[in-house]
Amino acid sequence: MQPELLIATSNPGKIKEIKAILSPLNLKIITPKDLALNLRVAETGSTYLENALLKAQAYHQAAGLPVLADDSGLEVDALEGAPGLHSARFSPKENANDADRRAYLLGQLSDKAQPWNAHFHCTAILSLSSDNYTKRVGQCHGLIIPEERGNTGFGYDPVFYIPEYSATMAELGPDIKNKISHRAKALIALKPDIIRLLKINDLN
Repeated sequence: MQPELLIATSNPGKIKEIKAILSPLNLKIITPKDLALNLRVAETGSTYLENALLKAQAYHQAAGLPVLADDSGLEVDALEGAPGLHSARFSPKENANDADRRAYLLGQLSDKAQPWNAHFHCTAILSLSSDNYTKRVGQCHGLIIPEERGNTGFGYDPVFYIPEYSATMAELGPDIKNKISHRAKALIALKPDIIRLLKINDLN
């Protein structure tokens, strides 16, 4: 029987990425939809880790399963690290979508000198219980550019340019993104812990 791991997000983009990155593992990945869970966790933490723990604890209490949770954000140097923890709630527009958030970000940068150096940060945790967790982090460095490019990915990907690849995150495609992104780096670092703690087989 495959060990089960509940991922603490209903974001379809995140779910797709996590499933792809963890696909080499002999693991049954459970989504909130699979369990008819509709949790809205208030991300009131002051750090990425605190927010990830809030999600993990809520989902663990609801389902009683090991939980993979993460919190991530975009940090822009010219905005003194903003939007950071508030990346998903950056736009003041009610019910803002990804395009709204990108437009608001570019508006905030419009009077700042380029280049707009930035990085994505992700803190990912594997939680076996409310007080038993393992943490890993990942970062991806690049620049914010003033025009959107690419049609894959989600969030701020179309305006996050990676010089080494001469492409935005939204132009890379999943094969490359799922190796170099902040979330990929955090989850790849977490894989050995998942294998050890859930006692599973690596299919690679």
